Amino acid sequence: MTAWLLKTEPEEFSFDDLVERGVEPWDGISNTFALHNLSRAQVGEPCVIYHTGKERRAVGLGSVVHTAYPDPKQNDPKLVVIDVKAGARLEQPVTLSALKANPAFADSLLVRQSRLSVVPLTDEQYATIIELSGAQPGAGK
Repeated sequence: MTAWLLKTEPEEFSFDDLVERGVEPWDGISNTFALHNLSRAQVGEPCVIYHTGKERRAVGLGSVVHTAYPDPKQNDPKLVVIDVKAGARLEQPVTLSALKANPAFADSLLVRQSRLSVVPLTDEQYATIIELSGAQPGAGK
């Protein structure tokens, strides 16, 4: 199973906003590679919600509840969204510097293509984020 790291600007849409809404379309993606990643997401796959900007840290978990479909706010069928359901808040946010220092992320797109807003995570990378956050194993799945 793949997991996804979904980046968001907390001033525009934060993990708290996702929690408040419960389920929300993950929109605003325009990069071709990020859209390709988004279109690969499958129902039930876990997500890590990552705040960009000044925070640069993983803050919460979620899951995919609807696969890619055209963004209803756009007039371009290439621009897709997925629906994401809020999960648990990470007990301790996991900073980008902590991830960069971890060998599991040496080849991660999170590190190699830092501006990419939808990043696939290996099982090892997902487990590492869970471990570094102090969450219980299996959290968010």
